[in-house]
Amino acid sequence: MTAQVTCVWDLKATLGEGPIWHDRALWFVDIKGHKIHRYEPTRGDAHVFNVPEPATFLAPIANTPHLLVGLKSGLYRFHPALGLQLLTQVEDPALDNRTNDATVDFHGRLWFGTMHDGETEKTGSLYRMDAEGLARMDKGVCITNGPCISPDGKTFYHTDTLEKTIWAYDLSLTGMLSNKRVFVRLSIDDVYPDGSVVDSEGHLWTALWGGGAVIRISPAGEVVHRVELPAPNVTKVAFGGPDLKTLYITTARKGLSDETLAQYPLAGGLFAVPVHVAGQPQYEVRLA
Repeated sequence: MTAQVTCVWDLKATLGEGPIWHDRALWFVDIKGHKIHRYEPTRGDAHVFNVPEPATFLAPIANTPHLLVGLKSGLYRFHPALGLQLLTQVEDPALDNRTNDATVDFHGRLWFGTMHDGETEKTGSLYRMDAEGLARMDKGVCITNGPCISPDGKTFYHTDTLEKTIWAYDLSLTGMLSNKRVFVRLSIDDVYPDGSVVDSEGHLWTALWGGGAVIRISPAGEVVHRVELPAPNVTKVAFGGPDLKTLYITTARKGLSDETLAQYPLAGGLFAVPVHVAGQPQYEVRLA
Protein backbone atom coordinates (compact mmCIF):
# COMPACT_ATOMS: atom_id res chain seq x y z
CA MET A 1 0.00 0.00 0.00
CA THR A 2 2.82 2.43 0.73
CA ALA A 3 6.12 3.36 -0.84
CA GLN A 4 9.22 4.46 1.00
CA VAL A 5 8.99 7.21 3.58
CA THR A 6 10.96 10.37 2.73
CA CYS A 7 12.04 13.16 5.07
CA VAL A 8 11.04 16.25 3.10
CA TRP A 9 12.10 18.79 5.74
CA ASP A 10 14.70 17.96 8.36
CA LEU A 11 13.73 20.84 10.61
CA LYS A 12 14.29 19.01 13.92
CA ALA A 13 11.07 20.29 15.49
CA THR A 14 10.81 20.01 19.24
CA LEU A 15 7.12 19.06 18.95
CA GLY A 16 5.98 19.05 15.32
CA GLU A 17 2.19 18.77 15.17
CA GLY A 18 -1.10 19.65 13.51
CA PRO A 19 -0.41 19.27 9.76
CA ILE A 20 -3.09 20.43 7.31
CA TRP A 21 -3.12 20.74 3.51
CA HIS A 22 -4.21 24.23 2.46
CA ASP A 23 -3.57 26.43 -0.57
CA ARG A 24 -1.19 23.93 -2.24
CA ALA A 25 1.00 23.73 0.85
CA LEU A 26 1.44 21.73 4.03
CA TRP A 27 1.02 23.86 7.14
CA PHE A 28 1.96 22.61 10.61
CA VAL A 29 3.26 23.83 13.97
CA ASP A 30 6.09 23.26 16.41
CA ILE A 31 4.20 23.54 19.69
CA LYS A 32 7.15 23.87 22.03
CA GLY A 33 9.20 25.81 19.48
CA HIS A 34 6.47 28.50 19.20
CA LYS A 35 6.49 28.27 15.40
CA ILE A 36 4.12 27.93 12.44
CA HIS A 37 5.58 26.21 9.37
CA ARG A 38 4.60 26.19 5.70
CA TYR A 39 6.06 23.67 3.24
CA GLU A 40 5.29 23.90 -0.49
CA PRO A 41 6.31 20.60 -2.10
CA THR A 42 6.25 21.64 -5.75
CA ARG A 43 9.08 24.12 -5.21
CA GLY A 44 10.49 22.76 -1.98
CA ASP A 45 9.90 26.13 -0.30
CA ALA A 46 9.92 26.11 3.50
CA HIS A 47 8.84 29.06 5.63
CA VAL A 48 8.89 29.60 9.39
CA PHE A 49 6.71 32.08 11.31
CA ASN A 50 7.43 32.76 14.98
CA VAL A 51 4.59 33.19 17.48
CA PRO A 52 4.82 34.36 21.11
CA GLU A 53 3.55 31.17 22.79
CA PRO A 54 2.82 27.50 22.05
CA ALA A 55 0.94 27.10 18.74
CA THR A 56 -1.04 23.86 18.62
CA PHE A 57 -3.21 23.62 15.49
CA LEU A 58 -4.23 25.42 12.30
CA ALA A 59 -7.43 25.57 10.25
CA PRO A 60 -8.39 27.75 7.26
CA ILE A 61 -11.15 30.31 7.82
CA ALA A 62 -13.79 30.44 5.09
CA ASN A 63 -14.00 33.53 2.87
CA THR A 64 -10.81 35.05 4.30
CA PRO A 65 -7.06 34.73 3.69
CA HIS A 66 -6.58 33.91 7.38
CA LEU A 67 -5.90 30.73 9.27
CA LEU A 68 -7.36 30.02 12.67
CA VAL A 69 -4.55 29.05 15.04
CA GLY A 70 -4.80 27.60 18.51
CA LEU A 71 -2.36 29.13 20.98
CA LYS A 72 -2.04 28.43 24.69
CA SER A 73 -4.01 31.56 25.53
CA GLY A 74 -6.87 31.02 23.07
CA LEU A 75 -7.95 31.00 19.44
CA TYR A 76 -6.52 33.56 17.01
CA ARG A 77 -6.73 34.66 13.41
CA PHE A 78 -3.34 34.38 11.72
CA HIS A 79 -1.92 35.72 8.48
CA PRO A 80 1.82 35.70 7.69
CA ALA A 81 1.77 39.38 6.72
CA LEU A 82 -0.69 40.58 9.35
CA GLY A 83 0.20 38.58 12.45
CA LEU A 84 -2.23 37.43 15.14
CA GLN A 85 -5.64 38.69 16.25
CA LEU A 86 -7.43 37.19 19.27
CA LEU A 87 -10.79 35.58 18.52
CA THR A 88 -11.60 34.14 21.94
CA GLN A 89 -10.09 32.85 25.14
CA VAL A 90 -11.11 29.24 25.78
CA GLU A 91 -10.47 28.50 29.46
CA ASP A 92 -9.33 30.10 32.71
CA PRO A 93 -5.51 30.51 32.58
CA ALA A 94 -5.37 29.23 36.17
CA LEU A 95 -6.00 25.70 34.84
CA ASP A 96 -2.61 25.83 33.07
CA ASN A 97 -4.25 24.21 30.06
CA ARG A 98 -3.48 24.80 26.41
CA THR A 99 -5.30 24.02 23.21
CA ASN A 100 -4.29 20.89 21.35
CA ASP A 101 -5.36 18.90 18.29
CA ALA A 102 -8.26 19.94 16.01
CA THR A 103 -10.35 19.16 12.94
CA VAL A 104 -13.06 20.87 10.88
CA ASP A 105 -16.24 19.10 9.79
CA PHE A 106 -18.18 19.39 6.52
CA HIS A 107 -20.44 22.05 8.05
CA GLY A 108 -17.49 24.29 8.96
CA ARG A 109 -17.56 23.54 12.67
CA LEU A 110 -14.20 23.48 14.47
CA TRP A 111 -13.58 20.63 16.88
CA PHE A 112 -10.59 20.90 19.21
CA GLY A 113 -9.36 19.86 22.60
CA THR A 114 -7.56 21.40 25.53
CA MET A 115 -5.02 19.62 27.71
CA HIS A 116 -3.04 20.19 30.87
CA ASP A 117 0.26 21.75 29.81
CA GLY A 118 2.12 19.84 32.53
CA GLU A 119 0.49 16.60 31.34
CA THR A 120 -0.50 15.54 34.87
CA GLU A 121 -4.09 16.75 35.51
CA LYS A 122 -7.34 15.67 33.86
CA THR A 123 -8.44 19.25 33.22
CA GLY A 124 -8.71 19.00 29.43
CA SER A 125 -11.96 19.17 27.48
CA LEU A 126 -13.29 18.65 23.97
CA TYR A 127 -14.91 21.69 22.31
CA ARG A 128 -17.01 22.52 19.28
CA MET A 129 -16.86 26.03 17.83
CA ASP A 130 -19.20 27.45 15.21
CA ALA A 131 -20.80 30.78 14.35
CA GLU A 132 -22.73 30.67 17.64
CA GLY A 133 -19.61 30.27 19.77
CA LEU A 134 -17.94 27.61 21.91
CA ALA A 135 -19.56 24.51 23.39
CA ARG A 136 -17.89 21.95 25.67
CA MET A 137 -18.64 18.47 24.33
CA ASP A 138 -16.65 16.23 26.70
CA LYS A 139 -14.30 16.69 29.65
CA GLY A 140 -12.02 15.01 32.18
CA VAL A 141 -9.07 14.28 29.87
CA CYS A 142 -5.42 15.05 30.54
CA ILE A 143 -4.23 15.02 26.90
CA THR A 144 -6.98 15.39 24.29
CA ASN A 145 -5.99 14.36 20.79
CA GLY A 146 -7.00 13.18 17.37
CA PRO A 147 -10.49 14.60 16.74
CA CYS A 148 -11.59 13.36 13.30
CA ILE A 149 -14.78 12.44 11.47
CA SER A 150 -15.92 9.67 9.14
CA PRO A 151 -16.60 10.55 5.48
CA ASP A 152 -20.36 10.24 5.94
CA GLY A 153 -20.20 12.70 8.84
CA LYS A 154 -21.94 10.29 11.22
CA THR A 155 -19.08 9.08 13.42
CA PHE A 156 -16.77 11.30 15.48
CA TYR A 157 -13.49 10.04 16.95
CA HIS A 158 -11.53 11.50 19.85
CA THR A 159 -8.40 10.25 21.60
CA ASP A 160 -7.49 10.19 25.27
CA THR A 161 -3.74 9.79 24.80
CA LEU A 162 -2.70 8.86 28.33
CA GLU A 163 -5.53 6.33 28.61
CA LYS A 164 -4.39 4.91 25.23
CA THR A 165 -8.00 5.01 24.07
CA ILE A 166 -9.66 6.24 20.87
CA TRP A 167 -13.34 6.90 21.51
CA ALA A 168 -16.12 6.87 18.93
CA TYR A 169 -19.36 8.87 19.17
CA ASP A 170 -22.43 9.26 17.02
CA LEU A 171 -22.41 12.74 15.44
CA SER A 172 -25.72 14.37 14.55
CA LEU A 173 -26.35 16.85 11.75
CA THR A 174 -26.67 19.58 14.37
CA GLY A 175 -23.24 18.81 15.85
CA MET A 176 -24.28 16.86 18.93
CA LEU A 177 -22.36 13.82 20.22
CA SER A 178 -23.94 10.68 21.71
CA ASN A 179 -23.33 6.96 22.25
CA LYS A 180 -19.70 7.30 23.40
CA ARG A 181 -17.90 3.98 23.10
CA VAL A 182 -14.39 2.53 22.92
CA PHE A 183 -13.21 2.29 19.32
CA VAL A 184 -9.61 1.17 19.93
CA ARG A 185 -7.54 0.74 23.09
CA LEU A 186 -3.79 0.28 22.60
CA SER A 187 -2.03 -2.29 24.73
CA ILE A 188 1.59 -1.63 23.75
CA ASP A 189 3.99 -0.62 26.53
CA ASP A 190 5.23 3.00 26.31
CA VAL A 191 3.32 3.62 23.06
CA TYR A 192 0.45 6.13 22.93
CA PRO A 193 -2.07 7.11 20.25
CA ASP A 194 -1.51 10.70 19.14
CA GLY A 195 -3.16 12.60 16.26
CA SER A 196 -5.54 10.90 13.82
CA VAL A 197 -7.22 11.62 10.49
CA VAL A 198 -9.79 9.62 8.52
CA ASP A 199 -9.27 8.77 4.85
CA SER A 200 -11.92 8.66 2.11
CA GLU A 201 -12.62 4.97 2.84
CA GLY A 202 -13.35 5.67 6.50
CA HIS A 203 -10.10 4.26 7.92
CA LEU A 204 -8.24 6.11 10.69
CA TRP A 205 -4.56 6.86 10.32
CA THR A 206 -3.21 7.25 13.85
CA ALA A 207 0.27 8.42 14.85
CA LEU A 208 2.03 6.41 17.56
CA TRP A 209 3.97 8.46 20.11
CA GLY A 210 6.81 6.22 21.24
CA GLY A 211 5.95 3.71 18.52
CA GLY A 212 7.86 5.11 15.55
CA ALA A 213 4.95 4.46 13.22
CA VAL A 214 1.55 5.35 11.84
CA ILE A 215 -1.17 2.70 11.82
CA ARG A 216 -4.25 2.47 9.60
CA ILE A 217 -7.34 1.26 11.47
CA SER A 218 -10.47 -0.03 9.76
CA PRO A 219 -13.96 1.21 10.74
CA ALA A 220 -14.26 -2.08 12.63
CA GLY A 221 -11.29 -1.16 14.82
CA GLU A 222 -8.74 -3.51 13.24
CA VAL A 223 -5.17 -2.44 12.39
CA VAL A 224 -4.79 -3.17 8.68
CA HIS A 225 -1.53 -1.38 7.82
CA ARG A 226 1.55 0.12 9.47
CA VAL A 227 4.03 2.71 8.20
CA GLU A 228 7.38 2.72 10.01
CA LEU A 229 9.27 5.98 10.49
CA PRO A 230 12.88 6.78 11.44
CA ALA A 231 11.60 8.80 14.42
CA PRO A 232 10.22 7.36 17.69
CA ASN A 233 7.72 10.11 18.54
CA VAL A 234 5.21 10.39 15.70
CA THR A 235 2.54 13.02 16.27
CA LYS A 236 0.03 13.40 13.42
CA VAL A 237 -0.66 12.87 9.73
CA ALA A 238 -2.41 14.82 6.97
CA PHE A 239 -3.32 14.00 3.39
CA GLY A 240 -1.94 16.43 0.82
CA GLY A 241 -0.97 16.91 -2.78
CA PRO A 242 -3.33 17.62 -5.70
CA ASP A 243 -4.95 14.18 -5.39
CA LEU A 244 -4.76 13.99 -1.57
CA LYS A 245 -2.69 10.81 -1.89
CA THR A 246 0.46 11.99 -0.13
CA LEU A 247 0.56 11.24 3.58
CA TYR A 248 2.50 13.95 5.44
CA ILE A 249 3.68 13.02 8.93
CA THR A 250 4.96 15.25 11.74
CA THR A 251 7.34 14.04 14.44
CA ALA A 252 8.97 15.35 17.62
CA ARG A 253 12.30 15.42 19.43
CA LYS A 254 10.62 16.16 22.77
CA GLY A 255 11.36 13.56 25.42
CA LEU A 256 14.20 11.84 23.55
CA SER A 257 17.63 11.33 25.12
CA ASP A 258 20.85 12.39 23.42
CA GLU A 259 21.54 8.71 22.75
CA THR A 260 18.16 8.22 21.08
CA LEU A 261 18.56 11.40 19.02
CA ALA A 262 21.94 10.13 17.82
CA GLN A 263 20.24 6.89 16.77
CA TYR A 264 17.36 8.76 15.07
CA PRO A 265 18.88 11.96 13.63
CA LEU A 266 15.75 12.70 11.55
CA ALA A 267 13.53 12.88 14.64
CA GLY A 268 11.50 16.09 14.52
CA GLY A 269 11.40 16.03 10.73
CA LEU A 270 8.46 16.28 8.34
CA PHE A 271 7.97 13.08 6.36
CA ALA A 272 5.96 12.14 3.26
CA VAL A 273 4.85 8.85 1.77
CA PRO A 274 2.57 8.20 -1.23
CA VAL A 275 -0.54 6.12 -0.52
CA HIS A 276 -3.22 4.58 -2.75
CA VAL A 277 -6.26 5.82 -0.82
CA ALA A 278 -7.00 9.55 -0.83
CA GLY A 279 -7.75 11.56 2.26
CA GLN A 280 -10.73 13.80 2.84
CA PRO A 281 -10.63 17.49 1.85
CA GLN A 282 -9.50 20.08 4.39
CA TYR A 283 -12.72 21.90 5.31
CA GLU A 284 -12.78 25.57 6.29
CA VAL A 285 -14.03 27.02 9.58
CA ARG A 286 -17.19 29.08 9.15
CA LEU A 287 -17.33 31.84 11.73
CA ALA A 288 -20.40 33.57 10.30
